[in-house]
Order: sequence, then structure tokens, then C-alpha cells
Amino acid sequence: MAPRYAPSLRGRLPWLILILETIFISIFLFSISFEPAEASKVYPAFQDINVMIFLGFGFLLTFMRRFGFSGVGFNLLIAAFGIQWAIILDGVLFHFKEGSVTINMPSLLIGSMSTVPALISAGALLGKVNPVQLIWVTLVEVTLFTVNRWIISDLFMIEKHASLMFVHIFGAYFGLAIAWFFYHPLLGKNTEKERSQPTSHLFSLLGSLFLWMFWPTFNSVLVPNASKRRNAVYNTYYALAVSAVTAFSFSVCTNARGKLNMVHIRNAVLAGGVAVGFSAYFIYSAWIAMTIGFLAGMISALGFTYIQAYLNSAIQIHDTCGVHATFGLPGLLGGVAYVVLTSVDNWDNLTRLGYQAVIGISCILVTLIMSLVGGLLTGLFLTCKLWNAPQHWKYFDDQAYWEFPHLANKL
Repeated sequence: MAPRYAPSLRGRLPWLILILETIFISIFLFSISFEPAEASKVYPAFQDINVMIFLGFGFLLTFMRRFGFSGVGFNLLIAAFGIQWAIILDGVLFHFKEGSVTINMPSLLIGSMSTVPALISAGALLGKVNPVQLIWVTLVEVTLFTVNRWIISDLFMIEKHASLMFVHIFGAYFGLAIAWFFYHPLLGKNTEKERSQPTSHLFSLLGSLFLWMFWPTFNSVLVPNASKRRNAVYNTYYALAVSAVTAFSFSVCTNARGKLNMVHIRNAVLAGGVAVGFSAYFIYSAWIAMTIGFLAGMISALGFTYIQAYLNSAIQIHDTCGVHATFGLPGLLGGVAYVVLTSVDNWDNLTRLGYQAVIGISCILVTLIMSLVGGLLTGLFLTCKLWNAPQHWKYFDDQAYWEFPHLANKL
């Protein structure tokens, strides 16, 4: 008979974290130094990004009635761990000189933003993997995403801030590829543990609001030109506003009783910010950003209604948080919009037009290939019994990982 209790984390999590943190501290000791003098003008933007990562994504993952502790707690673990590794990798690949790396405030910004793919992937895996497995996911994914950034920015000559906008596509499809290995026939059947309650819905919506408010910073903070940075803020806000309104509209249209669905509202309202991130800095007409926001909100709401169920039943991929509809599909829309808009800017030069189109499509394809292949290999690695994956009857249950003294006699 299989054991009733979830495997203890004591034998693996402390030692894994101890080893990895020792390695990180050693690298910082011998190879990394601070920039001696720098302006701190970007610090408010850095705090905006922190709010998105720790509060926005953290509360967004609290929608399940019995997995709130893990939603916020595991998000904190992934983010705090991933930022350290992302700063090291960014320094080695982009700023390594004479055997050392000098970091500054933009390094912290890039490190924080490079951890977002792992947070998105965690949404697809939420409740089905333990913290040890999430640490491995973060370690591998941040590494592959940083390499992906290097390929896009150094080989395809895409601007570095634009290369970071591929976080949404990479995180969504990396997570979906891993989720394929943790499918169970009972998943997605609206079981008791997967259900939400009004309080958990409200906390999740609070996370969405944090993300919604600070998304203009995410899309603009690393744009070097002040005029283009202003455009990125304006266009992101326009796209977010339109996608939010569109989400309400399509939520009602797709409901059999003509009512609003909180799942649509708390996720599809973000789609505009995801989609417009690629091109927000060079769009000079608000209607273009608003159109992208409209299409993103529509695609996201329809994705939750129709595509998510198909993924679960036909492809056997259980997407816990619906990251495909929130980040994957809007991210692909944004990538296509980027290709179209950059091509239109060069419509009178066919050679340049063709070059821009090929480069844009290549960036999307490279990101998809690296995320899917990397996710499949990582998922295969995570199925190893050494990591003590939770049994399916302990999915979506905080009591598998957290101490509940008032319920101790019921475990």
C-alpha cells in the first residue's frame, strides 16, 4: 500500500539549498564586485519590479483554497533563489572582463526580470511538484533563458531590453513541457482541492492588480532612450486598459449564463501588457497599442474557455494557473506584432523588410525550441525518484509541506 503521508523535505531541500548557496557565495566572493559610483535613479523602478515579483506573482498563485501558503511561499523561494543565479549568469555572459564581473543597479533589475520565466513556469506546475523540484526548475530555466537572451541580443542583434520581453513565451512553454510529465487523469476534473473560494479568488485578484499597476515599469525600465521609454509606458498602459475591458466583455460572452468568470478577469486583464511588451517602445500611435491589447484580452479569455480544457484532455497537459492563456498566447501575439511592426517600418526597403521579418521570426522560433526542449529534458530529470515527487493524492495541499499545528491530530 502506498504511504499516506507526503515525503519529508528534510533529507533533500536543506542540503540542496546549502550546497547551491555556498557556490553562489563563493562566486560573489571571488568574482563579483560593486560598481564604485552610480546614480540611484532607477531604484524606484527596481522596487516596482520587486512588487510585481514578490507580491504580484505571489498572490496571483493563491487562487486554490488549500494551497495559499505554498503559492506565496514557493514564489518567494523561487524568486529569491533565481535572482542570485540570474545576476551571476548575466554578469558572466554580458559583463565578464578580466576575470571578474562588476554589478550595478541595472544588474539587479535584469536579474529580477530574468527570474520571471521560472515564476510563470511554476504557475503551470503549481501543486504538482515539491520545493526541491522547483529549485531545479529555477536553476535550469534561468540558465537557459539567459543563454536565450544572449543568442537573441548578440547573434540576432535584438536590443537587450527587447530580448527580456521573451520571458512570457519562454516561461509558459517551458512550464507546459514539464507539466506533461506530471499529468494524472484526475487533474482538471474540478476536484475539491483544485477549487477556489471567494477569499482565495480575492487574494489572487489582488496579485493581478499589483501586476497590472506596475506592468508599465516592467516594459519600459530598461529602454535606454528617454523618449522611447515614455512611449513604452504610455503604450503599455493603453494596452492594459483595453485588455482589461475586453476581458470583461468576452468573459460574459463565453459564459453559458452570461455571467463574469473571475478566472478570466484575474488573468486576461494582464494579457495586454504581455503582448505589447515587445513593441511598446517604438509604437508612436496609441491605436496600435490598443488594438494589440484588444486582441490579447480576447485571445486570453477564449484560451481559458476552450484551449485549456483541450490541453488537459487531448494533450494531457494540466496547466494549473492557465499560464498558456495568460502569458503564452499573448506572448506569441506580441512576437508576431513585433515582426509585423518592424517590417512595416521598412516597407520601402524590401531587403531590410525581409531581414527584419526573418530575424523576428527566428527569435520566436529559437525561444520556443529552447523552452520546449529544455522543459522536456527538465521534466524527465524531475521524474527521478531521488526528488520524492508528491503522490497525486497530495497534489494542491499545503499540509504536504507546511506545519498546521491546529490540524496536527487530523493528519
